[in-house]
Amino acid sequence: MPDPLGDISFTWPFFAAALIGYLIGSIPFGLVLTRLAGLGDVRKIGSGNIGATNVLRTGNKALALATLLLDGGKGAVVVIIANAYLTQDYAVLAGGGAFLGHLFPIWLKFKGGKGVATFLGVMLAISWPAGLGAALTWLAVALLLRISSLSALVAAALSPVYLYILSQTPFDDAIFYGDLQRIELSIFMAVLVFIRHHENIRRLLKGEEPRIGKK
Repeated sequence: MPDPLGDISFTWPFFAAALIGYLIGSIPFGLVLTRLAGLGDVRKIGSGNIGATNVLRTGNKALALATLLLDGGKGAVVVIIANAYLTQDYAVLAGGGAFLGHLFPIWLKFKGGKGVATFLGVMLAISWPAGLGAALTWLAVALLLRISSLSALVAAALSPVYLYILSQTPFDDAIFYGDLQRIELSIFMAVLVFIRHHENIRRLLKGEEPRIGKK
């Protein structure tokens, strides 16, 4: 009986792209940077998350910015490289792998961050207009309400919408295969962002979610 996924000689590069993306995405920059800076284990501070928002609770803004850029950069880099040397099929898998790597890093017993920066990095790389829209949405909500989790949830929810709008041709409503891949990836990441923020959602509903900059 033939393999429904195809011969391994055909499918292994796709698995390799996802795996390489996952390993790069697994690098816990927030944890590494705070330890190098002598601030201890960021998992024992604030929310215990390894992302930029929790690094900011150490009081070191420069370190939080570096974490944000590196976490976003690892998602963008794997997509850009895969797009440049392979095809979008590989880029989507590599980007999805990097996002999963940040959420479930093998180096930290699969206990990672919430993936917002990596999500934005992947979005900017697969479609910079949609990624820019998501990033500006995050920024607008953050400036207005000063709640990082809410900013992330709104940006994640709207990202597939931005991609869908950009996918429309001037002549009809057809969605090309490549556009569909990107939309599916954005939905996949958005769902996981919501799942990873389940505690934040509960606090938001109770009005107990902390504001940005609160230690």
